[in-house]
Amino acid sequence: MNRSIKLLIGVVIFGLAAYPSTGRPPKKNLTPASALAELKAGNARHVHHRRQHPHESTARQKELTSGQHPHAEVLSCADSRVPPEIIFDQGLGDLFVVRVAGNVATEAELASLEYGAHHLHIPLLVVVGHESCGAVTAALEGGPAEGHISTLVQLLRPAVEKSRQLPGDPLSNAVRTNVEMVVQQLRTSTPILSELVAHGKLKIIGAVYSLRTGTVTWLPEINR
Repeated sequence: MNRSIKLLIGVVIFGLAAYPSTGRPPKKNLTPASALAELKAGNARHVHHRRQHPHESTARQKELTSGQHPHAEVLSCADSRVPPEIIFDQGLGDLFVVRVAGNVATEAELASLEYGAHHLHIPLLVVVGHESCGAVTAALEGGPAEGHISTLVQLLRPAVEKSRQLPGDPLSNAVRTNVEMVVQQLRTSTPILSELVAHGKLKIIGAVYSLRTGTVTWLPEINR
């Protein structure tokens, strides 16, 4: 990683830390299990069109000026059809979201996720892929990619290659394999995320979203 990227990440972390993360105290009973249960309940409401649209009031907006205590952080694709706050029926201050095409984790994404887990004490990190992902499709089809898209495709190709021998739909297999590989990358990322996982302070899991049904399928924990 060159000096300019390191400097940029350092500036971002410093800037984030300069803002208060305290104020309204976090829920005392917040655990990885309770955070996951909230996301599952929210997705069920989304699927059955019973969304509550929580925490969207003016009072909530004002409350958050003194600090934030999200109960989960999400690394998801930048695809406009997969907004985490909607598919999990969450509101202002509920989720700490990092979005990038293909839900990959480079140094910049890692820096943001480390901040959420370490400084905001978020107990749950979810990597969300989705069916018909354009970025994964580009990596699967191969061929030249324009501009910086080629960098993204290179990041996704290991998952494509690993999934080639699996039975079933190649794109679905690649999407799922990519999520699994990113989860493992994050769970073993030093020095922050792996340490939090080892001490039971952070749970990292994967999921795949269906564009057709709105359902989030939770992947089993791997290489625990």
